[in-house]
Amino acid sequence: MRFRDRIDAGNRLAAELTHLATEPLIILGLPRGGVPVALRVALALHAPLDVVLVRKLGLPGHRELAIGAIGEDGVRVLNDDVIAMAGVTTDDLAATEALEQVEMARRATRFRGSRPRLPLVGRTAVVVDDGIATGATARAACRAARLHGAGRVVLAVPVAPTDWVRRMGDAADEYVCVDTPACFGAVGEFYDDFSQTTDDEVVRCLRIAGAARP
Repeated sequence: MRFRDRIDAGNRLAAELTHLATEPLIILGLPRGGVPVALRVALALHAPLDVVLVRKLGLPGHRELAIGAIGEDGVRVLNDDVIAMAGVTTDDLAATEALEQVEMARRATRFRGSRPRLPLVGRTAVVVDDGIATGATARAACRAARLHGAGRVVLAVPVAPTDWVRRMGDAADEYVCVDTPACFGAVGEFYDDFSQTTDDEVVRCLRIAGAARP
């Protein structure tokens, strides 16, 4: 299955989530690419939209390879096997985390401004990304949602590897995916348009979702 773009992916994902419509939902998009997908879900389910801020920790010198991820309020997920295999030192890890903490703080200011996070206590948090590859950032996002009080966590994506639920373990209470192709290389392979989402687009998505709510 291929998606035209993130809007198409979001619409198809929303169709798989209609069983959640009666629950007290908050949709949480992973910036940046997950937010346009999450917007379509939020609009379809008439639910509020917020961002859940996480950052991948890339292997020094090979940043595309995830050694873990961090989120707000000290959330931390590490891939110990990769760290050990690559010989990542404590200092290397600390330097990488410090760099990503700066970017995460910048995004919090850019995306939310003075608006506080939407409260998750007693809510079902639907964590949405544009796809799952290693799953490090998604695990961190689910952990952040629990830390902030979500009563239940659903992880929902348009595309993921066939073994994605096993990889995610107990990160979420429910997993929803539109397509799990047997041959999986990268998320972008399943989109006709996988152009980078900008900060301005994220802000616009949040504004659209806010305007759609009473």
